[in-house]
Parts: sequence; C-alpha cells; structure tokens
Amino acid sequence: MFNEQTVTENGIIDRLKGLSGVNWTYCHGDSLPKQAQDIFVDEWLKDALCSLNPDIAKQPDLADEIIYKLRGVILEAKFTGLVKANENFQEWLLAEKSLPFGENGDHITINLIDFDDIKNNHFVVSQQVHYIAATEVYFDIVLYVNGIPLVVGEVKTATRPSVSWQDGAADFMGGKKHYWQNVAPFFVPNLLCFASEGKTFAYGAINAGPKDWGPWHNTDLRDDILPGLQTVLNSAEGLLNPVTLLQLLQSFALFSTVKTGKNTPPKRIKILPRYPQFEAAKQIVERVRRGYPKKGLIWHFQGSGKSLLMLYAAKMLRADNELKNPTVLVVVDRRDLDSQISETFGGADVKNLIKVQSCKKLGEYIEQDSRGILITTIFKFKDVEIDEANKKGLNDRDNIIVLVDEAHRTQEGGLGDKMRWALPNAHFYGLTGTPISGIDRNTFKLFGAEDDPGRYMNRYSYKQSIRDGATNPVKFEPRLAELRVDREAIDKEFEALAAANNLDEEEKTELSKRAGKLAIMLKAPKRMAAVSADIAEHFTSHVKPKKMKAMVVVYDRDACVQMYYLLGEKLGFDAVEVVMNIDQAPIKAPDGDKKGKVNKDWRKWHDDLQLPVKKTDFERWQSIDGDEQKQKDLIETYKDPKQPLQLLIVTAKLLTGFDAPICYCMYLDKPLRDHTLLQAMCRTNRLYQNDETRKQMGLIIDYLGVFENLRTALAYNPEEIEGVVEGIEAFKAILPMQLKKCLAFFPNVDRSLEGFEGIMAAQECLPTNEKRDEFAAAFGVVAKLWSAINPDPFLNAYRKDYKWLAQIYESVRPVGQTGALVWAALGPETIQLIHQHTDINRIRDDIDELVMDEHAIFTLTDKEQEQRARKLEIDLMGRLRGSNDPKFVALGERLEKLRQDYEAGVIKAIDWLKGLLDAAKDTVQAERESGDKVVTQEDNKQALTKLFLETRPETTPKLIGDVVEQIDKIVKATRFDGWQNSNSGPREIQKALLLTLAQFGLGKDKELFTKAYAYIEEHY
Repeated sequence: MFNEQTVTENGIIDRLKGLSGVNWTYCHGDSLPKQAQDIFVDEWLKDALCSLNPDIAKQPDLADEIIYKLRGVILEAKFTGLVKANENFQEWLLAEKSLPFGENGDHITINLIDFDDIKNNHFVVSQQVHYIAATEVYFDIVLYVNGIPLVVGEVKTATRPSVSWQDGAADFMGGKKHYWQNVAPFFVPNLLCFASEGKTFAYGAINAGPKDWGPWHNTDLRDDILPGLQTVLNSAEGLLNPVTLLQLLQSFALFSTVKTGKNTPPKRIKILPRYPQFEAAKQIVERVRRGYPKKGLIWHFQGSGKSLLMLYAAKMLRADNELKNPTVLVVVDRRDLDSQISETFGGADVKNLIKVQSCKKLGEYIEQDSRGILITTIFKFKDVEIDEANKKGLNDRDNIIVLVDEAHRTQEGGLGDKMRWALPNAHFYGLTGTPISGIDRNTFKLFGAEDDPGRYMNRYSYKQSIRDGATNPVKFEPRLAELRVDREAIDKEFEALAAANNLDEEEKTELSKRAGKLAIMLKAPKRMAAVSADIAEHFTSHVKPKKMKAMVVVYDRDACVQMYYLLGEKLGFDAVEVVMNIDQAPIKAPDGDKKGKVNKDWRKWHDDLQLPVKKTDFERWQSIDGDEQKQKDLIETYKDPKQPLQLLIVTAKLLTGFDAPICYCMYLDKPLRDHTLLQAMCRTNRLYQNDETRKQMGLIIDYLGVFENLRTALAYNPEEIEGVVEGIEAFKAILPMQLKKCLAFFPNVDRSLEGFEGIMAAQECLPTNEKRDEFAAAFGVVAKLWSAINPDPFLNAYRKDYKWLAQIYESVRPVGQTGALVWAALGPETIQLIHQHTDINRIRDDIDELVMDEHAIFTLTDKEQEQRARKLEIDLMGRLRGSNDPKFVALGERLEKLRQDYEAGVIKAIDWLKGLLDAAKDTVQAERESGDKVVTQEDNKQALTKLFLETRPETTPKLIGDVVEQIDKIVKATRFDGWQNSNSGPREIQKALLLTLAQFGLGKDKELFTKAYAYIEEHY
C-alpha cells in the first residue's frame, strides 16, 4: 500500500542512507538506546564528548556532568520560552561554553560537534521515535548528530489530494499535536524542522509561522519544479546532508529581536536562510578566500531577503580565520535603506558592528584600519579627495570586502569612483533586485565578473521567488484617469496673457514649454480630486476590510501635499501621512526646476505654490524627514494593524528598502519605469498574515498605464548585456582621442591658472556662439564616454584634464535665464489657466488586469525571437510592394536594387547602409503622409531595423547590423513629440548619434551622420 510511511518516510530515509561521502546510519526508533522520556541518546553523546575533548576522555565521568548541564538548559525552556532555550543550547552546540575541566582546573572549551572534520561525528537517521513529555508522541523522522536530535520531520501521505506539506507543518505549529508547545523540551536542541506529503517539501525554524516555511532547491533550477517524490528526495538530500546541516548550524542559524507593533514588546525569533541566501553568502566567502575575481553580482529579486544575505555573508567573512580579521563594509545608498540594514544587523546582535555616522568618521575608520563590520551610505564617500599620485588610496589591504546594496544609481558616478580609489585592493560585491544594463549606467559592468556566465554570480528571479513562496505575486489593475483638456480655451487665454505682457515668440515658447509639462496636467485640481475620491472609495471597500494598509505614490511633493488634504478629508487625517524629503533638496518650482535653496518656511508652499498647507503639518513633515527616529516610529505605527494610520503618501522616499508586509495595495499616480517601477511595486509583494487574512498577492492600482512598461523592466538578454559591456570597454580606445579633440579648442592656454584669469583665458578661445556649440558638442561626447567608463582606474590618467574641461563647459553653457524670468513672473497665472480647463473624463476600470506571478511571460525565448525576425523578413517587403500606394512600390524596388548592387560588388557595405538610411527616412515619411503603417507598426523593431533585416545580403558584416541597432535605439530612447523644435532635443540626439558612430570607428563619416540624423529626425 501507498501510505505516508511506505512512500514519503521510507523514501527520505533511503535517500539519506545512500548519500555519497558522509551519510546517515539508520536506526529504527524502537532500537534507539534510550527511554521514551529521554531527549538525548546519552550513550552516543558521551562517546562524542570523549572523542572530541581530550581532557574529558581522560575522565569520562565529566561527560555525565556536561550532559546534566545540557538537561538543565532544556528544563529552562518552561521559564525562558522555547526560542530563548534553543538559543542558549546553540551556544553549547557551537562550542561557545567552557568548563574548568582542564589541568589545574583550567577552563576548556566543550566541543559537542566537530565542524572541521565532519567524519568525526556520528550521524543517525531514525523513524517513529517515541517521546513522552506533557503528552505522548511518535516523531516520523529524527536526525541525531552525536546523540542530539537536531532535526525533526513530519510526513503525510502522497496519495490524498486534500493533504499537503502544510498538514505536516501544522503538527509543529498547532492543532492537537502542537509539538512546539506540548513536547517543547524535545525541540530545545533543534536546528530545523521539515514537512512533506511526498510531493512538496518545506522546512522552518522553531516557532516559525506558515509564511516563514520555505522550500529547498538551488538557484540554477529556473524552470517549473514538478511536484513529486523525486523533487522531495532532491530537496531532502540538498538540505539534510550532514555538510549542509552543519554549515547551517555553524553560520546561518540566527536569533533576532523583532518589533511586532508600536505598543507590544519586541519578540525573539530564530531565523534560517532560504536557499538563495545560503548559496550566495557561501559563494561570496569562497570567492574572497580564493582571491579572484575580486567582484561579483548577486541578482536576487526584490523582497527575497538581500539584507539578511549580507548579514550572513558579513558574519561568515568575519568568522573566517583564513581572512585574518577582515573589514566588511556594507554600503547602502539611501537613509531609509541604511536604517533597514542597521535594524537587520542590530536585531541579530552582530559583534563588532559600527554604524558610520559621518563622512569624516568613515575616512577615519578606513585610514585607521578599523576591523569589523561598517555600515555606511555611499554618500559618506563624498568628502573623499582622490589623489592620483597615491596608488594606495586610504587603505590598500586586500581583506576589505565591500557589499553594496541596490548596486546601481550612485555607484556609477563620482561616489563609486571615490570608494574604489579609497580601497584599491578591496573585493566588491553588488546585490540588486533590478540591475541596469544601459551604456552609461551598467550594474553588470561594475560588479559582474567576466568569468561569470551572464555576468552574474548568483541569480534568483521573480518567477523563482513567487514559485517558492518567498514573495507574493503582484496584480496590476489599470484604472486610467482620462484627462479632458480644452486646448482651444487654453490656447485662446494663453495668447491673451502673452499679448497683455508683450511676450516675444521666444518668451512665449519658453513659457508654453514649461507650462505644458506632464506634472501640471497630473496635478490639475479636478483630476486630483477625482483620483483621491477613487482611492478613498477603493481603499474603504477593498483594502480596509482585509485589515491591511496601502501607499499612494504621486508625481512630486506638491502632489503629496494636495493628496494629503484631499484624502484626509475623506478618510480622516489620522489615517493618512506624508513622508517626503524637505530639507535634503530644494523645493521644486512647478516646472520641476530646482532653483535656490530650501526655504524652511511653510508659507513657501502655502502662498507661492498656492497649496493649502498648514504650518503644523509642514513642521511635522519636516521633523519626520529630518529625524531618523521619528521616521522609524512612524513606520512602526504604520506596520501595526492596531494603529489608525492606513495610508502613506510618498513620491520618492520609501519606494526602495521599505519593508512593511502589511502594505497590500499601492495607488500609483506617477510615471515610473524600469528598475524604479520594479522596486516600487515590490513594496507590496512581501508575505503577510494576520488573525483574519493572509495576503495572497500585492495589488497595484495604476492610474497612468504604467504597467505597460513591465515587460521591458523584466526582460533580460545575456548577449545584449555582454554586448553593452564590451562596447563600454571599446570606449577606452576612443576617450583619449576625444579628450585631445576637446583640449584642441584651447591652444596655448595655461590650464594651471586658477580663478577668473583661467576661465577668461579659456573663454577667449571660444569667441562665438558657433565655436561654443562646437566645443559643447565635443565635450558632450567626452562626458558620455566618461560616464560610461566610470568608475575605472583607466580614467585616473585623464581625470585632471576632464575636470578642467568640465569646469570650462559649465562656464560657457547657456542657462536660459530669459525663460526662468518669464516663468517666475507668469508661471502661476499660466498654471491656473491650464488647471481651469483641465478636467477628468472618467476613471476607466475596463482594461485587462495583469497578474505578475510565476507563470507570467515577460521575455521572448530564443525560438520566439527567431520566429518573429523571420516573420518580419517575409512580411515587410510583401507589404511594401503589395501596397497600392506607388510610393511604397517604388521604395520596395529601390531597396531590392540596393541589395543587388551590394551583392554584385558595385557598392561597399557602408554605402549600402547609407542608401538604406535614405530609404528608411522616405518610408517613414511616406507612412506619415499616407497614414498606412507598413513599417512603424507597434513592434519592438523600428523602420531601419526592419528594412535591414529584409534586405541584408548574407555577407553583411556584423558591424553594419550593430550600427543599425544602435541608430534605432536612439530613435526609441530619445525621441519625443516636437523634439525637433525644442532647444535641447536636436543637440541631445546628435550627441547620442555621434557617440554611437564613434563607437564603431565611423565618427568621421559626415555623410553617414547626416543621413542617419535625417532618418531619426523623420521618425516621429
């Protein structure tokens, strides 16, 4: 018969008995040399004490005394609670206790387990182990190490559909059996418990709630894992082999103090790692010990526990004697992340932990060779001065290990540069849930070792984390707030305003440009009122009944203020609060310009920006922002289900590193993209369970259609990553030449001259606007190259020249003062007239939802990409030729002739590309005029790429394809309506195009540049 014993129980035991290397010896519970009341197998424990402690071997009776003391720790459980007793017992297991059993009464360390040579331990697997305490039980599987029961497993039948691993776990947590309560003494020595029904497998620490149990796989298993006995046996082998168990015990079983609510006392809990944390922390330590490569990227999806991973890695590195007392620097990039990391480390009682309080202190700690674990923000490197002559930096030890959380953003700029100069021989490990793979910001280049396939050392994807139950799926529910804008009325009143103030065309353009920004439309009072009413209604009917909470993400700080008063009136002001930067950055003018310093006076918002700000509210927001403890208290209040605070209103703060499992819903009214979008939405994916409900998924209510950006945010193509990283390496060859070109604008200028004389001497070399534009274009290329390569020691030789050029560029860059003055005078009036004529049409709730779970497909497989490309080639020319429009017929013929000329050797590949660019430009133009979209249909390919794929001969060099791809990337990334008529649009796009062509050694081909630019210009 198939039952729990014959299938699951015997299957697991059989696998453990047959392990290669160190395996488990089998002994049935009835045959164990112990009484039903005993927890230890005294005989085996005494043997281990004698064999692992020479002083006890000489006097075996001392072993009985130690066993007596261990029983004392078990008895304490009824007074201290199970977790505290388990923590005390772990100190014995880890040889952290000593007794006066040496010569002359000297204290000796008591070893219960040999961690260095595990063959010296006695491993026994037993089944149906009888135990009597307050009640009588039979444990299905018990694993003894040296006579100590470290692991207990409960299994259920594999053949009843209503039974799952949770039924096994429930035996520990509650119900009739409730082992952790009814037979608690047996679990005082426990490392972990596991449960299985023969299809799935999960493990947890003592007193773990349902959401804290997890599976055990390995991160290479990216595909679906089929439930079944084979999967269970693989998990059992992976987790329960002696090597893994002893590593878990020695380095990964932690105890931490956590807050459970604002007014409830903190609770002590036991933490075990999930398998991605276990894998990645070990990989970091192994790589540091090996000494090469000195970097690695750990890409674990948001919410899967990177703070804890860093804690494990840091503790293991510090405990490794081979590393000779290393320094571990944990670097975070925001204050809210800083406090989260500190709480994780502080709660776990980590020794030698230093929280760096200032830039000055950081420099001192590094220079004074402080050992231990330092937690700092990247911003504390800002006062570090790079000295090119000093190759030793501030500390050139090679046992400094830097763990960088959310390894992007500030890492690419000067701060990351300063950190790497300060610590020239350090190891750098980046941890991120959302790597960036752009040319000028690239996590893979910074932290990804070339030896690592895909440039990451360990990856745990969103699909894996949802599949494993480490995070929840997230549902996007579009509720688009459709704007109704009376353009005619706005234009009419705007003309009247311009005429009344005698504005010329340039001033009108500037004023119109600033007033036409998305921010002003989004913050129109009627729109904000409609969105806030929808939020209040949805929150009251969908979120509040679940006893969970929500966040509202709005465009900027002005919108935070508006939303606070609107929601406060509807839901009560004790239910809402704003968390935003006030002192850290200037208050934005309505056009988004950052002008001037912070005016701490609340009237700045109340009067100048015409927002209904109360002085008391402003002062409270200011104190929450400026006082770390107050912000922590506010977040604790929010996390507490008993507190009235229900909604946090934010714009930038708390979108990263903010971990509040009670947050179920995010109302998103801000255009987020890429990694920022992923990080924000993951505020809702944390696991949460209260007395009344369990969070099954996070919910994003999307008022702007942001969810359409999700596919690109989650797509990952290792070849593309490698191509971009290689491209960045190629820039090193180009930079010196481009730098020289820039310096050539200043012949005979003494660059050591300081002050106004130095600036004037340089500016005299740029006497006309044309000359300044030429220099600006040349410097733009250098700046882009510099940004892409940075931080890299290669730049050290050029740093002085670059800094000088950057200062000169700033000194001649036009500042657009006219526009700013006109805006200061007429901005509020212009905004008012736009707001008067901007209304909300309706909030749409009829758009399909998107559930981001483990089954969602956000990337095309290689086969799908190949099929799509082939279909493209077949369709495109047919559509061109098959159109009734003679323009398209002519274009098709022209392309065919172009291909034939190239294949016949009449023209070279570059000339063919130029002809292709002309054809692409004309095709786009013809499409726009005819309205017949034959090329620029909604697809991930632009016109030039499509024509290239259709007409390319087999002998086309790869370089041509790369150039085509990069030109279309410019079209995609930088075009916006009306850019041709904007001040910065043409300049930015020309700059990007120049850089692209220079990257392929085609920077001097003016004809190619002209044709490419003409194509880009046409493509809107």
